[in-house]
Amino acid sequence: MPKKPSQRRKAPPSLSMLEPRLRSIYMNFYKESYFVPSALDLKTKELIAIGCSLIAKCEGCIQGHIKKALEIGASKEEISDAIAVAVGIAAAGVIDETDKAAIKLDLHHFV
Repeated sequence: MPKKPSQRRKAPPSLSMLEPRLRSIYMNFYKESYFVPSALDLKTKELIAIGCSLIAKCEGCIQGHIKKALEIGASKEEISDAIAVAVGIAAAGVIDETDKAAIKLDLHHFV
């Protein structure tokens, strides 16, 4: 019998299954790659992160990076462009995989 909503457990926090030492390594890398000044400004990094999060299908990442991008001044047009680039890359991945399948199967549907 399914548990009642009041009896369901709350989801564990992100990274809860990662050993604390490795979690710390990851978090330090994340902080270094985002918040230490580098060749890319933070808004550009967030726009890249939106596209990567979409490709990785990381729901929490998508929401977090869109929220952060808006907070630091990214426009809806900039976010839309980042999403459009991700759509293009995802579509290219599908095409690449079907091209490989066509070669392996010796298919020439529309050639």
